[in-house]
Amino acid sequence: MKKNKNINRREFLKVTGVAAAATTATIYGCSPRKKGSGALGPVPTDKMTYKYVPSLGDNVSLLGYGCMRWPTMPNPDGPGEIVNQEAVNELVDYAIAHGVNFFDTAPGYVRGLSEQATGIALKRHPREKFFIATKMSNPTTPDFDASVAIYRNSFERLQVDYIDYYFLHNIGTLGPRGLETRFLNNGLLDFLLKERESGRIRHLGWSFHGVAEGFDQALAMHEKVHWDFVMIQMNYSDWKYARGMNVNADYLYAELAKRNIPILIMEPLLGGRLSNLPVHIVSRLKEKNPEGSAASWAFRFAGSFDGVFTVLSGMTYMEHLQDNIRTYSPLVPLTEEQKEFLYETAELMLQYPIIPCTDCRYCMPCPYGIDIPGILLHYNKCVNDGNIPRSSADENYRKARRAFLVSYSRSVEKIRQADHCIACRQCIEDCPQRINIPAELQKIDKFIEQLKQETL
Repeated sequence: MKKNKNINRREFLKVTGVAAAATTATIYGCSPRKKGSGALGPVPTDKMTYKYVPSLGDNVSLLGYGCMRWPTMPNPDGPGEIVNQEAVNELVDYAIAHGVNFFDTAPGYVRGLSEQATGIALKRHPREKFFIATKMSNPTTPDFDASVAIYRNSFERLQVDYIDYYFLHNIGTLGPRGLETRFLNNGLLDFLLKERESGRIRHLGWSFHGVAEGFDQALAMHEKVHWDFVMIQMNYSDWKYARGMNVNADYLYAELAKRNIPILIMEPLLGGRLSNLPVHIVSRLKEKNPEGSAASWAFRFAGSFDGVFTVLSGMTYMEHLQDNIRTYSPLVPLTEEQKEFLYETAELMLQYPIIPCTDCRYCMPCPYGIDIPGILLHYNKCVNDGNIPRSSADENYRKARRAFLVSYSRSVEKIRQADHCIACRQCIEDCPQRINIPAELQKIDKFIEQLKQETL
């Protein structure tokens, strides 16, 4: 569970009140954010690819719904935002009607609103129509009773009597120390194992971000604990070129596969970066498959590996849901030649110095109201669009300068921009990618000032 930020309520509402209401309409990057994915054609209702895993006994849709990015709307009763429940219901109904049966949430998603919204939407469907996954998102130094309360609250918010897939959330960020302090020393893992025995948890596993030592430690417990599944971040960029604190996905996948541990995939689009690619990269993909979207390449990659039984996507828009359903209805697995093509594509992408933000929003709310993901994603989009001039001598300097500054002012309200960061560093601990967020914000702010003063 996300820890509470220390901030005076009046100051926080002053900073974020009106600005938060505009979040769902935010323009990211140097051109308006596009909802559509580029794929055309009908959306099949009866061709979804399912993976049956004997050890689990479940027939799971290869496309899983990640509930981290539910659509939001301005709060009619005050400042800030609430989940747009009507939109969530529509997305869930459409997903189930088209074969999606796996829904993944967590207590901290959508600022603590995701579990309740997911539960409301799913309660309208027969329980046997879906599998629900949620997580033990306890803090770094948890109290046993408080952690158990988090677990119990998930049942109430989701309105279920049992949870199909329960995760030890975010193993690895703190290395071996994280597993020990959060789950072992306090007896919490023993409690969850008993809950699995009782049937209130059908399958118990963990999700991984962080350093290899944390992954290896949790994996070494498999013979004793018998993990039912593990979730890893895997995409064709992270396969051999994981950035920040992440571990290359080829290692993670191989270690799980040789133990026959069923695998869930998160971040198949790397926080949307593999669907918002530089123009020449998109052209490269289109040459190979003119009808397919950039996102479809990434989803086909993630779904083409043995042992992977579902690939999660946080689909805020209907267009994204439809595109992903098409990709997996049915899945056309990548050939080895196509995988090599994507590995080469990942190498080409290394020349673009993007910030490895996946828009998970764990860093939010910033105690000073800064729109951290909005700023980082805007910068990444401008990198992809070629609107990051290196100097005033660049041929397209004027055009790039204007595109960056204009879109920045539209994307991020002035009071929430990078120049308000005081480097309190609270966000670093919460970031699964372990980005040095204050340092990145200061670099961006310096770059913006150079553009404004034309001193680049």
